[in-house]
Amino acid sequence: MLKRLLLLAVLLPAFALSVVACGGKDEDADEDVNATPAPKAAAAPAGGSAAPAAAATGGSTVTGKVAFTGAAPAKEQIKMDADAFCKSAHSEPVYTEDAVVNGNGTLDWVLVYVKDVQGKFTPPATAVTLDQRGCQYHPHVFGIMAGQDLKIVNSDGTLHNIHALPKINAEFNIGQPFPKMETVKKFDKPEVPVRFKCDVHKWMGAYCGVFSHPFFATTNDQGTFEIKNLPAGTYTIEAWHEKYGTQDQTVTVSGSDSKTVDFTFKG
Repeated sequence: MLKRLLLLAVLLPAFALSVVACGGKDEDADEDVNATPAPKAAAAPAGGSAAPAAAATGGSTVTGKVAFTGAAPAKEQIKMDADAFCKSAHSEPVYTEDAVVNGNGTLDWVLVYVKDVQGKFTPPATAVTLDQRGCQYHPHVFGIMAGQDLKIVNSDGTLHNIHALPKINAEFNIGQPFPKMETVKKFDKPEVPVRFKCDVHKWMGAYCGVFSHPFFATTNDQGTFEIKNLPAGTYTIEAWHEKYGTQDQTVTVSGSDSKTVDFTFKG
C-alpha cells in the first residue's frame, strides 16, 4: 500500500502539469522478446508533413488457423490480492494470457501479418484502443499502423501506469491515477513487437505490432485470422507469438483470390 501511495504522489504532480515523465531505460527494456527486424516498407511520415498517397489495395484475402500441438501449458492463476480493487473486479479466477490454447487445439493471441509490403499507406483516422479493465490489458495482443492514434484508457477505479518498451520507437511511461482517463500516443516507425507493462501491477502485460501497412490480424478464440484487400503479388506471411516465436510461409495472390495459410506451433 505504501508503495502505491508513493507512486501516486509522484505521478499526480506530473499529471497536473501535463508533463509526462519517463525515467531512464527500464531493465526490462533490453529484454529480447522474439524481436524481429522492422519491415523494409517506409514508415508513416513525421507529424506535420503531408499525408502520403494511399497505395492501391487489392481484392485478395488470406485466411488461416494457428494450431497448437503437444501438451497445453498449465494455466497460471494471477494473484491480485495486492490491490483490493483488482481483486474485487473478478468473481472467478483470472489466468495469464502468454499461452492461451483454445478448446479446439488452436492458439489465441497470435499476431499474423504480411512482411515487406511495398508502397505507402495512410494510417486510419480512427484510433486503436488499449483498455485497462479488471487490472488487465484489453486486447492482450494487437496491431496498429505507424502514425495511427493509440488511445490508452483506464476503466478501473485504481492507479495504472502504462510503460511501453519499444526498441525502435520512443519509449513512454505515463500514469493514469483516475478512472475514465485517456491518453493518446503514436508510434512513428514499424516495429514487432512492442511490449507494454504496468509498473504498479506486475502481472499486467500486452504486446502490439506496428506496421507501415494495414495487412495484419490477431487470432481469436477459435485460432483463426483474416487479412483482407491484399494487392496482387507474392508475400511472406509471418505469425508471431510471445512465447513460441515466429513462423513464416509464402503465398501468391492475384485478383480476388482467397488463399488459406495455416500455422502450427509446438509446445
